[in-house]
Amino acid sequence: MDRFFGFKESGTTYRRETVAGVTTFLAMAYILFVNPLILADTGMDMGAVFTATALAAALGTLIMGVVANYPIALAPGMGLNAFFAYSVVLGMGIDWQVALFGVFMSGIIFILITVLRIRELIINAIPAELKYAAAAGIGLFIAFIGLKNAGIVVPYEATAVTLGDMMAGPTLLAVFGLVITVIFMVRGYKGGIFYGMIVTSLAGIATGIIGMPDQIVGAVPSLAPTFGQAFAIDWSSVFTIQLLVVILTFLFVDFFDTAGTLYAVANQAGFVKDNKLPRASKALLADSSATSIGAILGTSTTTAYIESSSGVAAGGRTGFTSIVTAGLFLVALFFSPLLAVVTEQVTAPALIIVGVLMASSLGFIDWKKFEIAVPAFLTIITMPLTYSIATGIALGFVMYPITMLFKGRGKEVHPIMYGLFFVFLAYFVFLTE
Repeated sequence: MDRFFGFKESGTTYRRETVAGVTTFLAMAYILFVNPLILADTGMDMGAVFTATALAAALGTLIMGVVANYPIALAPGMGLNAFFAYSVVLGMGIDWQVALFGVFMSGIIFILITVLRIRELIINAIPAELKYAAAAGIGLFIAFIGLKNAGIVVPYEATAVTLGDMMAGPTLLAVFGLVITVIFMVRGYKGGIFYGMIVTSLAGIATGIIGMPDQIVGAVPSLAPTFGQAFAIDWSSVFTIQLLVVILTFLFVDFFDTAGTLYAVANQAGFVKDNKLPRASKALLADSSATSIGAILGTSTTTAYIESSSGVAAGGRTGFTSIVTAGLFLVALFFSPLLAVVTEQVTAPALIIVGVLMASSLGFIDWKKFEIAVPAFLTIITMPLTYSIATGIALGFVMYPITMLFKGRGKEVHPIMYGLFFVFLAYFVFLTE
């Protein structure tokens, strides 16, 4: 084991790697409860999604540890699950089974572009500003969902939205949870979001807002309601512009989220040499494989988690850290009864905090260049306002070539971007039909 993972070369030990694996798990364990709650809004079985989430995280993280030997964990991604539920299924009216097929196909395409070594071409084709804008827009979208679930923001006919009843019990619980979670994060607790959910749940039980769970440990929920449903579909609904845009969006967000996370965590661990990431293809292959596996199990896109940086900070340097994290996700399968106490008010603070973290990419956009600022701003603002990540990305990709052309910088736009211009333009035409 020591020789396989290279403990000596990496200057680490079993104990250090184990502590790092536990730290990473605690930092991202919130997804076990947040993901089922989000996907349940589409009509998916919450218990089955819980099992699919834990298994996808365990298998994806295991592949990352064994194949790529990186201390990086994977799980169904925040933002991608919101896009799956609220934009694709509820917004576009696509059946969740068909949406799972879209996730599966995005994973297959990801595998192909990794094996064929054309990922660099795609990375270079899309301008950095649009990548940052997409990340920030998804952050605002997730935060908006959190505010809505908390009851802080509610529908209002005159102004579309307004402030909710801040004295209502559930809303007060969510506000309390947000404050507690922020305190944990400010104090530097690696599992701050997860700890915040625990404290909020306990507070909800103590005040009677949340009922006491019947048990803490129970049988693993059946995977049957979601397993293989990605292929139990009406195949005539597959060959449409609408689903093509969905697949491209899944691919786009996962591809750049993964690339950014891998580079950031690897750089923190000291793996990056001469601006190059060793074993990058293996890491990307692990991620893309996990996406397709997760879709078969019954969950939205599985991707690398930035929370892995907490494990690296705790000393994790090899894939053994990922093995430990994967093992803990398998153990977590027996704690599904706790889903009963993790309500929307409990998960709302987690969504808001994740939104804050993702919005940090706003600082990397050059707002002084108007031809850049306009498509970036439209990408960001339309995601929460139209309740659609796909619409935000599509609008930004349509506007970018236009502003660059009339600025006299058309030659700087990659041909792939011009191709995507027509794809997303067709998407808007399709929406109006």
